[in-house]
Amino acid sequence: MTEQAQENIDFGQQVLKEINEPTPEEETHKRSFWSTISIPLLAILTGLIIGAILIAATSPTVWAAFGESIWRGFGQAFTEIGKAYGALFTGSILDPAKIVRAISTGDPRDIRSAVNPFLESLVQATPYIFSGLAVAVGFRSGLFNIGVEGQLFIGAACATYVGYAITGLPAYIHMPLAFLAGALGGAIWAFIPGLLKAKTGGHEVINTIMMNWIAFRLTEWLLSGPMTRPGSGGMPLSPLIQDTAKIPQFFASPIRFHLGFFIALAIAWLINWLLFKTTWGLNLRTVGTNPRAARYAGLNTDNSIMIAMAISGALAGMAGGTQILAVNHSMALGLSSGYGFDSIALALIGNNTPIGVILASLLFGTLRNGATRMMVVSAIPIDIVDVIQAIILIFVAAPAIIRSIYRLKQPKVEETQVFLSGWGGK
Repeated sequence: MTEQAQENIDFGQQVLKEINEPTPEEETHKRSFWSTISIPLLAILTGLIIGAILIAATSPTVWAAFGESIWRGFGQAFTEIGKAYGALFTGSILDPAKIVRAISTGDPRDIRSAVNPFLESLVQATPYIFSGLAVAVGFRSGLFNIGVEGQLFIGAACATYVGYAITGLPAYIHMPLAFLAGALGGAIWAFIPGLLKAKTGGHEVINTIMMNWIAFRLTEWLLSGPMTRPGSGGMPLSPLIQDTAKIPQFFASPIRFHLGFFIALAIAWLINWLLFKTTWGLNLRTVGTNPRAARYAGLNTDNSIMIAMAISGALAGMAGGTQILAVNHSMALGLSSGYGFDSIALALIGNNTPIGVILASLLFGTLRNGATRMMVVSAIPIDIVDVIQAIILIFVAAPAIIRSIYRLKQPKVEETQVFLSGWGGK
């Protein structure tokens, strides 16, 4: 090895060391908890406030009340807002009246009815956790995996096929096998754009978007052909999976709370350990932060890209597999209501950390679960919840707006940002 080459390697290693050197806050553990969560919390609060304004502005009864007097109009506005958010709370967390009735009667049916809103929110949050982790892993690696929705569909199709086509296995083998089949399907589907990125420089955003549409049309063909349920009349619906492939539910119907939620938490812990407690995770985050410096230091950036995309796709496939094995028990075209696209917002709100993704997923699961009751009770369009989510995302993505509104000081040390490579860059 020449002296110049050795100097280049030493310089690259020094750059790598400086990139990953702990900040003074990390060394002294003096960074406050509030400084970490203030922007997301205030973004949520601001989104709810703007959502309240929209609820009042779109209510005909409020405008009719303003026609009588301004004070009656404001009173009716607060009434409509309280009714809407009250329905959102009782439909997603708990209804105090049902809790009191369940305690007083002790009837199991009343108890199930009282706790079901909260548990259903956890059910709704479960695929969000998997899909949010998928995007977060990509971001941490410097990759924008916008193909989570397609990977979710492929994972669901693989889990469905293993779930109904393989028979005679005990549950402790069949269920994990179907779950892993979903993860493998998503991993393979994401590995393809990862390989193109690493070997040809093809941009992962374009490739994953195209892979989404291929996944949608492929699953549509499968459900209308080879995987069609016998006797379905040509409807794009798969056969029911075997009982041995189902992820167990903890309670009787109508409660759908299942083991998949705890599997999601365990996977989140595993991803956190891999990213922040292992040398491999350190190298992956280094490639995501500064791929040129990482390559100069001797890291294999191509392998990191392909592995990161495969892990991201596996997590997305787990989201689809869990929905099939724990909730739907068969696959249809309406499997996902945008989990893969919402996951981008989840990763951003959660600051690309597993614990942040879990908390953001609980928020989105709660909003999604309570939106239906809000629409029924207060006649508020369910789209208002989507608007609130979008507003929250805007404020999280533009923290300067929140700091300006609430007069927050600019932090002295910024969090490490993820820099995505440009077109064709590696």
